[in-house]
Amino acid sequence: MKSVGRINGKTQLIGLLATPIGHSLSPSMHNMAFKKLGLNYAYLAFEVGNDSLEDAIKGLRALNVKGFNVSMPNKTKILPFLDELADSAKFSGAVNTVVNDNGVLVGHSTDGMGYIRNLKEHGVDITGKKMTLIGSGGAATPIAIQAALEGLEELTIFARHDEFYSKAVENVKIINEEMKHVSCKAKLYSLEDTDMLREEIRTSDILTNGTGVGMKPLEEFSIIEDISMLRPDLIVTDVVYMPMRSKLLEQAESIGCHTINGIGMMIWQGAMAFELWTGKEMPVEYIKEQMFEPSLQY
Repeated sequence: MKSVGRINGKTQLIGLLATPIGHSLSPSMHNMAFKKLGLNYAYLAFEVGNDSLEDAIKGLRALNVKGFNVSMPNKTKILPFLDELADSAKFSGAVNTVVNDNGVLVGHSTDGMGYIRNLKEHGVDITGKKMTLIGSGGAATPIAIQAALEGLEELTIFARHDEFYSKAVENVKIINEEMKHVSCKAKLYSLEDTDMLREEIRTSDILTNGTGVGMKPLEEFSIIEDISMLRPDLIVTDVVYMPMRSKLLEQAESIGCHTINGIGMMIWQGAMAFELWTGKEMPVEYIKEQMFEPSLQY
């Protein structure tokens, strides 16, 4: 007898390793998709940070799970613990999806593709455009690489001088020196240089927050302290999806900017991961209808 939506002896486990994790919509999204398609999988979230990441992966490997997601702050830290990297992860140096291929853990990156697909869903074509991107970690990196691949003309990255800054340096070098087949030119500045940040935003078509600022427990903060840096014809996007209106998007909406939150990116990167694990297409329209009010911008 087929048992859909129930755990049994043949259920395959998918997980999520991140912290904080209580806000994540991924378990609801994937489990809803599994049930809709009659697939015998279960998706669980595990509160795991950098300190316990290696042990968590050893445990998942021992349990022979089908695969798992990783989110902040683990997307770059996971690389040494995997067996292989797909080109998407190798190029960006970040992983958000792991597939267990007969005992071989293979890392993939679907974030950048999900971000670009989300823009297209909102009628935004980045071809020939200029973007200012804030961040250098596991979300910002695949966005930078994929945007360059998709036809972005100019990319300015602003990053704090923290443990991830060297990754931003590497991203700029990859785009400018190794990606010979793209026309995008990239440059990097310190996020503390507010005068340069103002100037780059002034000449950009798109401003993107690729950091966790604005997400719980940082929901009261924004990457932009001075709202005069924004202007009505600027497209402002955020990887944050909980809350659905980050402080940055509230600021941008108050002066008439076209804003795009991280819900769509979350859905589309998830849909690509779903297909890697199951070989099936996620029922994206069904997920949108079931999880989000029609009036919400995702």
